[in-house]
Amino acid sequence: MEDLFQTEMNERDEAVRLRSELEEANYKYYVLNQPTLSDRDFDFKMKRLQALEERYPDLRTPDSPTQHVGSDLAKKANGFEQVAHRYPMLSLANSYSREEIEDWVRHLPADVEIVAELKYDGLSISLHYEQGRLVRALTRGDGVRGDDVLRNIRTIDSIPAYVQGLPDYYEIRGEVLLPWEAFERLNKEREEQEEPLFANPRNAASGTLKLLTPAEVARRGLTCRLYHVLGENLPGLTHTERLEQARKWGFPVSENMQVCHSVDEVMAFIERWDTERKNLPVATDGIVLKVNSIAAQQELGFTAKTPRWAIAYKFPAERQLTLLRQITYQVGRTGVITPVANLEPVQLSGTMVQRATLHNEDFVRQLGIREGDRVWVEKGGEIIPKITGKEETGEQQATGDYQFITHCPECGTALVRAEGEAAWRCPNENGCPPQQKGKLEHYVSRKAMNIDGLGEETIDLLWEKGLVRNIADLYDLKESDLSGLEGFGQKSAQRIIEGINASKQVPWERVLFALGIRMVGETTAKKIARRFRSLQDLQWATVEQLTAVEDVGEQIACNVTAFFERADNLAVLVRLQEAGVQFAAAEGVDEVVSNELEGMSIVISGVFEKHSRDEYKALIEKHGGKNVGSISKKTSFVLAGANMGPEKRKKAEALGIPIEDEDTFLRRIGAL
Repeated sequence: MEDLFQTEMNERDEAVRLRSELEEANYKYYVLNQPTLSDRDFDFKMKRLQALEERYPDLRTPDSPTQHVGSDLAKKANGFEQVAHRYPMLSLANSYSREEIEDWVRHLPADVEIVAELKYDGLSISLHYEQGRLVRALTRGDGVRGDDVLRNIRTIDSIPAYVQGLPDYYEIRGEVLLPWEAFERLNKEREEQEEPLFANPRNAASGTLKLLTPAEVARRGLTCRLYHVLGENLPGLTHTERLEQARKWGFPVSENMQVCHSVDEVMAFIERWDTERKNLPVATDGIVLKVNSIAAQQELGFTAKTPRWAIAYKFPAERQLTLLRQITYQVGRTGVITPVANLEPVQLSGTMVQRATLHNEDFVRQLGIREGDRVWVEKGGEIIPKITGKEETGEQQATGDYQFITHCPECGTALVRAEGEAAWRCPNENGCPPQQKGKLEHYVSRKAMNIDGLGEETIDLLWEKGLVRNIADLYDLKESDLSGLEGFGQKSAQRIIEGINASKQVPWERVLFALGIRMVGETTAKKIARRFRSLQDLQWATVEQLTAVEDVGEQIACNVTAFFERADNLAVLVRLQEAGVQFAAAEGVDEVVSNELEGMSIVISGVFEKHSRDEYKALIEKHGGKNVGSISKKTSFVLAGANMGPEKRKKAEALGIPIEDEDTFLRRIGAL
């Protein structure tokens, strides 16, 4: 009896642990776009939790991950209205073998047609059309409500904004995708800026669609594939008929689907596309199987989380076992030391893999790998190869403990690791060659000073010839310095000098970003530059003054003040100023025109007539206020337009937060 009691206690504890692990995995996958579990591991844990809840029904509560889909709704308001789905937006059950597909088919009506189609790996979207016009675009969210990302969806050329001759209301659902080519370009840009790389196109698409700047969304080049039509009185009695009609209406519907009448036909489709998908311009991670008959779909219905009439088959992640020859270390622009695995070459997804990032010391220790181990390298749906573990037994295994380096491999300076940070850094920022060259590459990059012709190879050459050692040296270059170098003619030299001269007109906010202050990215630089409108103002700013700027925390503020405490940085700034670089904001640009809203935190919600939401945000900042996304006790008031979010209204009323319409607000700032 004691053994049975102990077993039950252990299994109940296991269920609690699994719930916590699955909720954390859902949050990191859907909200942070940083998956920590493979699909297979996630599904294994989910099935184990389901089995435990079957055994102990009191564990099956509404908040269990077995009873709801993962949510991509941010914990904090993210600038998008949250809108209820007219039809629940559920996830699909996953399968990994023929046996699991056969088991699913056994529960279907006899002789039912099954549609096999590609499972695109992106961000789920539901497009709402009324009277032919696209009026909403909702993410999956928590399945019950989603974020309305309409303004970003409008940047995707393949999604029509208006279609004639359709029902009064319908939804069409699909996946927002970032093509491989655009994904590689984006990650290259992020690598140059020493920003974290997206692990795969799905994460990149999700992160892009939640950006608050539609122009940047448009630049990244999202696309879309649509696969499900919902609504009343729709033409067609089958799933394929409705999709074919949607294609005729002009929607981007995949042509890669097949009606199957047996499991053998399904498996043949899966086998063919497991190879062919590698030639597609977008990422796929499996096959979706759906009952073709709409009537049969309605009869089969849904579970709490998934439709019974559809299932996904997930392609196995491609992985290989290979030898970890050596761990080397790279020094980034900000001094971050990144361990890199140098591998015995191995082929994955059609490419030869010889290197894989190991991120940081903690990552290496968690994997428990050392030089000489045989390690598993995986790609799956990810373009970036990653090491997922090691072979526990084998002929060649390493011995001894892993030791992270203590000194910079480039300049020999002792490394430092700040409390709470995962990375070791070389603090010799102005004397370590990779950091110096990295600062130059960052300074000339497109989003910074945008100096054409000065790529990584050219900067390496200028460095090798002793022509540049810091960013101020660029303004001392002459055409004669360049035209005599290998690969340079008069025209290319002239173009670079013209680009350097043109950079003197780059506005203050981009100059601040170009300086490469640690953790001061493009958006943060813009916010700081709006508050401190010149280099002189910023140079004497205190940590307290800096942290008063939106999204500037103590660590960023300390990095800024530390930058201005270094004599070598100040010497470079003096030379840049003498060269004519813009160290002050132009008159009237983002200038604060009054202090009417000083000290106020204001939430914007709804649709407005006199100005756009972005224009109202700018007005708030120009009059000394601060834009915030979520309502709290610290909120000063809500600027509300038509169709204010019901949850925001409810919370504002509960907390006693004033709600102002746009006329009241405009009168407050003297603009009406």
